[in-house]
Amino acid sequence: MPRDRGIAVSGVSKRFGDTVVVDDVTLGADAGSLTYLLGPNGAGKTTVLRMIAGLTAPDAGTITVEGRSLRAIPQLGRAIGFGLNPFAHHPKHTARRHLKWQARLAGVPADEADRVLELVGLAPVAGRLTGRFSYGMLQRLGIATALLGDPRSVVLDEPANGLDVEGTLWLRELFATLTGQGKTLLVASHSLSEVEITAHRIIIMGKGRVLTDASRDDVLALGSGPRRLESAYLEITRTSVDYVAGGSAR
Repeated sequence: MPRDRGIAVSGVSKRFGDTVVVDDVTLGADAGSLTYLLGPNGAGKTTVLRMIAGLTAPDAGTITVEGRSLRAIPQLGRAIGFGLNPFAHHPKHTARRHLKWQARLAGVPADEADRVLELVGLAPVAGRLTGRFSYGMLQRLGIATALLGDPRSVVLDEPANGLDVEGTLWLRELFATLTGQGKTLLVASHSLSEVEITAHRIIIMGKGRVLTDASRDDVLALGSGPRRLESAYLEITRTSVDYVAGGSAR
């Protein structure tokens, strides 16, 4: 059965000056699936997400959402939502005001703000200034921004950072709910324990290239011991980092 590909990146490359940051990357995320994008710092993950969001232009290759470029999608806010920077807010705006402003930018009704505030658990602090938010609360606000308009695809960069145990469990349940609704989720993460629990598909990048793109079970099969994903990840990326614990060059 053919996959219902929500997000598709094909042959994409990006150079900044003399440095190739993303090198002929092809990857995708399917509807009803949680796809994680993993890799060491500097692997090119965030650049790929920024290119999907249209914030950075690729030098080569194509990026489509539901088979179309971003510019060709009417009501873009209904098609895809992004949560790439939890610090992208005005500290003197309330959470509700921030989300209403983001809703206008996305072309969705302003009353969406209250729906997503409830969804991410921030309704009780909707009138609080975002400058007084903790890191975990800012993460929830960023996720709320991505969910404005109830988009069919959602792209998030490190959404678990700064979340406490309750927040991590909440995020796990949210991902299960969204994929159960048939949404496409593409998430960059360093939280291997959560990836091992929640992933459907795992893509691992290193030095700007895709090293592995496989189902969670297939990636886990490459590992050993009690922490199989950690084991597999370290083996897959061992030639893609320039440092190891203790400071020895690899």
